[in-house]
Amino acid sequence: MKKTLLVLIVLMAAVAVAQAQVIQMKLGHFAAESHPGNLASKMFAEAVEKRTDGKIKIAIYPNNALGSPPEVLEQNILGAVDMSLPTQGQLGKYSKKFNCVMLPFLYENYAHADRVLDGPFIQWAAPDLDKAGLVFLSNWEWGFRNLTNSKRPVTKPEDVKGLKIRTPPELPTQAAMEALGAVVATISFGELQMALKQGVVDGQENPIAVIYANKLYETQKYLTLTGHNYNTMVHVISKKVWDKLTPDQQKIVKEESVKAGNFMRKTVRDGEAREIEELKKLGVEVVAPDKAPFKKLMGQAYDRMKAVADEENINAFVKMVDAAK
Repeated sequence: MKKTLLVLIVLMAAVAVAQAQVIQMKLGHFAAESHPGNLASKMFAEAVEKRTDGKIKIAIYPNNALGSPPEVLEQNILGAVDMSLPTQGQLGKYSKKFNCVMLPFLYENYAHADRVLDGPFIQWAAPDLDKAGLVFLSNWEWGFRNLTNSKRPVTKPEDVKGLKIRTPPELPTQAAMEALGAVVATISFGELQMALKQGVVDGQENPIAVIYANKLYETQKYLTLTGHNYNTMVHVISKKVWDKLTPDQQKIVKEESVKAGNFMRKTVRDGEAREIEELKKLGVEVVAPDKAPFKKLMGQAYDRMKAVADEENINAFVKMVDAAK
């Protein structure tokens, strides 16, 4: 009896030790469950668990399940959430350099943006994240933002004037839309569908994958491929959590983050043409305008951005962008 009890105690202790060695993490983000961002998150979590022999388990919380994007990022910095996928606009609160990324009509295409954001930009900006208590893992994707509305086709800048457009609470998108004459409203993404249905706003702006995955076409008859701002999801981890990982675990997490980000990029970009055709079939009128007249009106937006990004940072970033063309 005593021997059996002793064996049981030893087994229970072994189980407790094994459980203590497992690192449980939370990854919160704002993409819909069907969006490539969530698919990439699952891919990342599964690969990390497999490569660490179950020592790191990551629970995914999509679709703002842990709060709004700014709230999740704040929790990430405090260590209540282990990892998150904010955009540069959300990170701009903690480093003005990130506010430069979404300057309107800046990049020629996806490849151009990649050369900037994966290269000189992150080397320049990553130390600021470290000071904020975050570690940069990799850039994922969000995409070029495009304008939709329920009122009229937008073929030229003058067509935007007077439209009530929802933007996130980030100055680059607000400034771009207001430079075109839109009346901007900052409504949380979770309330956007209802706001569109009730006519609180006429339209919104988001990447094609978001418009499609979130069925915004149900209320938006017109889509204009403005591509006015570009940004990515930025995969970051709490520095407190990062420092607890072994060097091997850090290597695995970093490598799998890059792989998941590359998967998301490919999925989003490959899917855009197909999704645009699907939107047309669903009754959306799609316009691909000459972007030059839109870009000419962005001087006001760039001037406003100096308040949140600093002129010195903007000049340095624009040089990086020009050098990467």
